[in-house]
Amino acid sequence: MQGALRLLQRDPAAPLFFDNTLDACLRSFRVMALVAPLYLLYVVISYSDVEVTAEPWEIGVAEGLRYIVEWLLYPVLFYEIARRRRWLDRYPRYIGALNWVNLPATLLMLVDVVVVSIAPSPFSDIFDLGVFALGCFWIAITTRLTLNVSWLMTMLLLIVNVVPSLFLSLVVSRFLGVPLAT
Repeated sequence: MQGALRLLQRDPAAPLFFDNTLDACLRSFRVMALVAPLYLLYVVISYSDVEVTAEPWEIGVAEGLRYIVEWLLYPVLFYEIARRRRWLDRYPRYIGALNWVNLPATLLMLVDVVVVSIAPSPFSDIFDLGVFALGCFWIAITTRLTLNVSWLMTMLLLIVNVVPSLFLSLVVSRFLGVPLAT
């Protein structure tokens, strides 16, 4: 996690906190288990004041599947990009770094959902947008420092990372009958 926080500080040595081996990359997916209770708490708080048409078990199944798909989707997409761009030598360190970034980022998401649920509307909306921007910045800095790519390529990879996640969120929300924000 120290490397993940150093990435946020834009430390050029931060990627060296992550081993560039396939074994280390696969081990980094254990963070998924560490983050799961935090994500469960995030889901409980998120749905606590929202009327949905789904049953509680449906929310659990849909959000559980969403959690798994979100963790695995970008590494699969990026593998194909890395293969075509001849970046497979950087793949393990990059995916490992992104996985470790998820731990503090999920803590930040948890703070965000609490603030959004208790703060008045203008402040909560601005705070929510700020947390989203910080998350995007964190992914972008991780991409830039770990892959050593241009800002243009960093932004393209950020889009490849964020857009499917947003689409997945929309699909899950529609499936569960979460009303659109007004």
